[in-house]
Amino acid sequence: MTTLHFSGFPRVGAFRELKFAQEKYWRKEISEQELLAVAKDLREKNWKHQAAANADFVAVGDFTFYDHILDLQVATGAIPARFGFDSQNLSLEQFFQLARGNKDQFAIEMTKWFDTNYHYLVPEFHADTEFKANAKHYVQQLQEAQALGLKAKPTVVGPLTFLWVGKEKGAVEFDRLSLLPKLLPVYVEILTALVEAGAEWIQIDEPALTVDLPKEWVEAYKDVYATLSKVSAKILLSTYFGSVAEHAALLKSLPVDGLHIDLVRAPEQLDAFADYDKVLSAGVIDGRNIWRANLNKVLETVEPLQAKLGDRLWISSSCSLLHTPFDLSVEEKLKANKPDLYSWLAFTLQKTQELRVLKAALNEGRDSVAEELAASQAAADSRANSSEIHRADVAKRLADLPANADQRKSPFADRIKAQQAWLNLPLLPTTNIGSFPQTTEIRQARSAFKKGELSAADYEAAMKKEIALVVEEQEKLDLDVLVHGEAERNDMVEYFGELLSGFAFTQYGWVQSYGSRCVKTTDYLR
Repeated sequence: MTTLHFSGFPRVGAFRELKFAQEKYWRKEISEQELLAVAKDLREKNWKHQAAANADFVAVGDFTFYDHILDLQVATGAIPARFGFDSQNLSLEQFFQLARGNKDQFAIEMTKWFDTNYHYLVPEFHADTEFKANAKHYVQQLQEAQALGLKAKPTVVGPLTFLWVGKEKGAVEFDRLSLLPKLLPVYVEILTALVEAGAEWIQIDEPALTVDLPKEWVEAYKDVYATLSKVSAKILLSTYFGSVAEHAALLKSLPVDGLHIDLVRAPEQLDAFADYDKVLSAGVIDGRNIWRANLNKVLETVEPLQAKLGDRLWISSSCSLLHTPFDLSVEEKLKANKPDLYSWLAFTLQKTQELRVLKAALNEGRDSVAEELAASQAAADSRANSSEIHRADVAKRLADLPANADQRKSPFADRIKAQQAWLNLPLLPTTNIGSFPQTTEIRQARSAFKKGELSAADYEAAMKKEIALVVEEQEKLDLDVLVHGEAERNDMVEYFGELLSGFAFTQYGWVQSYGSRCVKTTDYLR
């Protein structure tokens, strides 16, 4: 029988419940216990959604109050020493200070998680960094899921990816890979604690394998997994965001119990693992976009795999569903105004059901889910033939463009002279970066305008007033290049998308960018 598991889930909730609770806590409007209660409720809902999809394993350890890499810094004792905190007894308030800074220390640096729009907190490694295990975060979530009667699989970012996404700090020059011998025993302690808490399988994420790693980093995987495999739990080594085909020989040789590969980003890599003799987890539902899958096409890939692998075939999303909005079913306006587009979409909860259908088709036959497969095919056909996507008028305009329409009329050397003569700027001109903060007054005016409580003329006048204020302030500061502050825009993508055809917008399609910051999905019809 094919096994269905999940790699990770969105943390913020269907209506950004975590975001609002966090921000209330930061404003001291709710207590720590109230925030913890919101978080526990969200975790339970997430696990129940996974269970409702007939998952054999729900993901635990992926929920965080801010960032999963920050959780791992705490779990390994690798929080920046400059804060003076004890990772073994870290309070929630201190946890947030690591992420947001305090009066004495700036926040941990933030950057994008591989090529996603999610931002993680970058570990700060020093030549003398010492590690110390604290598995509480992972064990607690495992026990919570078990208390609900669920079979859970902890998910932990692996040691080499953890080191890879960090940075060397301090005056002493060193290679952070040199910290591996000190870090590895701490991972063993964390995994052992999970085994003692009842974990049968543990997922270890190594997305670093999809990037161009130096040879010595690749070679290190042998020793790392030779060590981790001694822990008495089954290890699923999870890769995503790209192909690991170039490392196929290495991955097949590692003493792990299973391997997850991303067959959405890199479907061609399946051939490299055709002879894999352990559990192979196929990431076949896209964890990074909002489009519905053509399940019949997916089955064309996984049915031959099942015939070959039997019980060794697992299925999942390509990566954690963290990168997708939560629930399409609440998008009532989109459904009413763009029914075709609505039928083409799948958010997190819909993707869980796509996986449920795939599991049923594999284990019970396609006839058992014939209705769902027919609906999936109809949506795929509708999208493929839609006149909203395939615009004959646009194709004609493109065809009618004159030759060299995409080329500049003069070389850069001429353009820069004209620009300098017209602008007459100093050698190092001063300016602001585009947008000014969205004030309470701006937000109130926009809300009133959208509700029909403020006329278009009055709204425009309010925005012009705000623009005049920021221009006046810049002139007082004698800046060279002024900006108008972008008072009139909401989200920068949504604002311009609303002025263009071919875009649609959700009400609740929020995806976490970092901490409590979320961005809303914009659907580009293509």
